[in-house]
Amino acid sequence: MKRAPVLMAMTCGVIAAAANGAPASAGVLDQVKQRGELICGSNPGLAGFGVPDDKGKWTGFDVDYCRAISAAIFGDPDKVKYVPLTAKDRFTALQTGEIDVLVRNTTWTMTGDTAVGASFTSINFYDQQAFMVRARLGVKSALELNGAEICVQRGTTNELNLADFFRAHKMDYKPVAFGSAAETVRAYDAHRCDVFTSDSSALYAERLRMTNPAENIVLPERISREPFAAAVRKGDGQWFDVVRWVGFGLVAAEEAGITKANVEEKRASDNPELRRMLGVDGKLGSGIGLPNEWLVNIVRAVGNYGEIYERNLGENSRLKIPRGQNNLWNKGGLMYAPPIR
Repeated sequence: MKRAPVLMAMTCGVIAAAANGAPASAGVLDQVKQRGELICGSNPGLAGFGVPDDKGKWTGFDVDYCRAISAAIFGDPDKVKYVPLTAKDRFTALQTGEIDVLVRNTTWTMTGDTAVGASFTSINFYDQQAFMVRARLGVKSALELNGAEICVQRGTTNELNLADFFRAHKMDYKPVAFGSAAETVRAYDAHRCDVFTSDSSALYAERLRMTNPAENIVLPERISREPFAAAVRKGDGQWFDVVRWVGFGLVAAEEAGITKANVEEKRASDNPELRRMLGVDGKLGSGIGLPNEWLVNIVRAVGNYGEIYERNLGENSRLKIPRGQNNLWNKGGLMYAPPIR
């Protein structure tokens, strides 16, 4: 009973601070601004998505998303520190505050969204799990893999999908699990297993690192849905909004025909939608703690969604993965952004 006044005083203090507009503790956006740097959780090294070169410069699809967030906040895409994370460690790093945002080919699942302290923002890549085998084996379908030894990365959705697929088709298999993608690829390349399973994008990427890439084929079956999305810690609505609308902004820019080459021309347009999107009219950016020209800064730095895709994954890359489901909704794909208004 003696502690009640203290608790009441503390509670009143928090309420008073909130009423005065002063948060009890700084949100992630404020922390990032004060630090002068965004800390982005990345893949340790997946071609097309996130790879450091010998000088420590990071490139890739996920890397460009991190750069887009940095550009939205600072007007500079290079104020980013990349923290390479395994599948096993990625959510822990997010929970503990080691990173501000996780942009690391991570599948949005119910468990991920409800049980590990993460909130997924917007889907940036639609993927599906598949199987890779050596062409000389003569296997044409995943339904021919009964009894196979299959390399899979531990701590990923791929493990559960693999078990579900074989159970559903009443087939047997022997999982050969490893803690990292690099270990899994090396094991398959060293013939320690017959089959390698992962997201289809990862299979295309990892094939480039194998001794004889052309000897390996991806089977036609797709056994799961793997929607990749950036994730933030739960409980910070402003930061969630920032990361979410950076993703939506990239897609909206592509649909509106705003590119790295023409963003200044588009900004001078009389079109009311373009003027609103590009911060000429209204104050949509400041409403979530960003400059009103947040989308201009993003497109100047990294281009729109389609430009990011083609540069890292599409026809202008080594992977040459067709857009498919990752095309805009009005071009036969699933990419769609709510209106910026």
